[in-house]
Amino acid sequence: MICSPWTNNGHGEVMTSINLENVRFIIDKAHEFQMLDSETAQDAGEEPDPAYAELKAAINDLEPDQQASLVGLMWLGRGDYAAEDWQRALKDARDGWNTRTAEYLIQTPLLADYLTEGLEQLGARRE
Repeated sequence: MICSPWTNNGHGEVMTSINLENVRFIIDKAHEFQMLDSETAQDAGEEPDPAYAELKAAINDLEPDQQASLVGLMWLGRGDYAAEDWQRALKDARDGWNTRTAEYLIQTPLLADYLTEGLEQLGARRE
């Protein structure tokens, strides 16, 4: 069995619709993409960036409810909502869900940091 690098602090489930391992994978891919993106400026004629493609696929492979959880988590980490407003953040993210969620998230500067902060605010901690 693979252990998640994130654990709950014992105060209940951190998130109901998305696996912490999936969030950690997306955080890692977002870090990778943002590092590559900042190191190399992309020309319009270049082939698609594999880090971008992998990150986008990881987000698009999630169910809409899971994508909404990811958006809510990013909003929480960015400071748009407080931890006690998590259910409202989820509702707002679900209400605003669309098929461009991956692009929205990827275009968010500091996505990986916001997701990490959101997890921490919900009581998940890195082992």
